[in-house]
Amino acid sequence: MDSIKLIALDMDGTLLNEFQEISSENASWIQKALDAGITVCFATGRGYQSALPYAEQLKLDTPMITVNGGEIWRRPNVLHRRSLMPASTIKRLHQLALQHEECWFWSYTVEGIYNKEQWFEPADDFEAHHWLKFGYHTEDDASRAQILAEASSWGGMEITNSSPWNLEMNPQGVTKASAIRELCTLLNINMSQVAAMGDSLNDIAMIREAGLGVAMGNAQDAVKAAADAVTVTNNEDAVAHLIRDYVLKG
Repeated sequence: MDSIKLIALDMDGTLLNEFQEISSENASWIQKALDAGITVCFATGRGYQSALPYAEQLKLDTPMITVNGGEIWRRPNVLHRRSLMPASTIKRLHQLALQHEECWFWSYTVEGIYNKEQWFEPADDFEAHHWLKFGYHTEDDASRAQILAEASSWGGMEITNSSPWNLEMNPQGVTKASAIRELCTLLNINMSQVAAMGDSLNDIAMIREAGLGVAMGNAQDAVKAAADAVTVTNNEDAVAHLIRDYVLKG
């Protein structure tokens, strides 16, 4: 493995503990990585608006990957690239969601986020928005499987999840891994010099392609199977373990 120049961190279930907080231990070791000249980058399914406060908390002036690779930021507030979903696709995904009454759904736009309880008005004016991602959440396994089968049959999308109970749709070819590859070009480094860490299916591609791919102790089984190593849970300062034991090695 080459020396690590970039650390790509998922947020929910990885960097953040069960209280949606960055532990002091994780924050301390992130600073040590930065002091060593290593770039630390969020690679999250979150939208920019909800990821930014955590970057500000850590005083990061580094790239950010948001909405599963739908947006790449050179640093906070400086956009490099954005990949939009067609309004027609979002309309179909929304119609599919309405066929499953128990299902919660949401969708990210450039301007913000809409969900089942707060949809836009007029409700059929999809072309008025710039869409980034659509998601479903249901604990009904049969319903989720039906949504997955239907949406998969359309093609043109990357379908992953950020928990065992949800589905997330991005444009085809848009993943955290594709965004990291683009960042590597900007930073003049190789994927072999990347350490990536996560817990869900939207992290698998980057974990597989990175020089060092690490799954959380609380990760889904498929993520653990794809990783080079499995660490402790998000409530046990896993990011600190990654940086101390694998990147800075003490």
